[in-house]
Amino acid sequence: MKKVLVLLLIIPFCKGPRDLSIHYPAPPPEDSIVSFLPGIVSSGADSIDFNAAFSPDGQSFYFTRSVNRKWTIYVSHYDGKQWTKAIRAGFNDTVYSMADPAFGPDGYLYFISDLPRTASDTLRDFDIWFVKPLADGRWSAPENLLAVNTDSTEYYVSFSPGGHLYFASSRTGGYGLEDLYISKLVEGKYSQPENLGPKINTPYSDHDPCLSQQEDFMIYTSVDRKEGLGEGDLYLARKDANGQWSEVRSMGTLFNTSTYEYCSYFSPDFKYFFFSSRRDVKWMRTASLLKIVQ
Repeated sequence: MKKVLVLLLIIPFCKGPRDLSIHYPAPPPEDSIVSFLPGIVSSGADSIDFNAAFSPDGQSFYFTRSVNRKWTIYVSHYDGKQWTKAIRAGFNDTVYSMADPAFGPDGYLYFISDLPRTASDTLRDFDIWFVKPLADGRWSAPENLLAVNTDSTEYYVSFSPGGHLYFASSRTGGYGLEDLYISKLVEGKYSQPENLGPKINTPYSDHDPCLSQQEDFMIYTSVDRKEGLGEGDLYLARKDANGQWSEVRSMGTLFNTSTYEYCSYFSPDFKYFFFSSRRDVKWMRTASLLKIVQ
């Protein structure tokens, strides 16, 4: 049985601006929402494709593909001319699922998995894990993010521009089935997670947080709200003048459908907004998004 740990995790953070050179597929979306890299990421095959995460240098794109209810993280690389066929990321496990890739400010790749912590661990919940890039281009063995994980499920990691870690969890003491939490970055350490409160969290399931560049609003998925269009819809939450979460509203019919919308993400340069819907990864210009949400 896993035990709740409140130990702080010391993180070696990268300094200075990222050297970004993202070669976005042409033509980029204008004021519309379209599938991202059809045939490579949005496969249209017998799979569900979701998530979006560019590497810190912008040369690789990570996402998740679900086949026969097993989640596997895939990656497509930019080879100087085009984005390559997506392949399984090297750290995937042959038995356990891995999903929700996200790069942290330390350059590590975070994700969720039902990997056991130890050989004797029989609890099949999802935890947040991470791998470190190695000098030879490979990844380290997965490590459990002990600072935030519990005996309950934790999933969908998202980092704010300030380095704070947002995620969802079904741990006890919340307002619903799954709540949103923040683990603040304090002097290079991730602190004990805090619930985002009843303005954000409902009696149902709230997950997949995504912070704006100024951290003044957040887009996330909320499930089974009475005004919802589908099972899970995208919602926008704003902070008030005191930095507290206040207004929450649906993103409306431009984004939400009768199915499920989730996995919100801003590209590292904040030029584009991504989310997942109808088995595919979608994208649009952030400038177009801001016109809608203002």
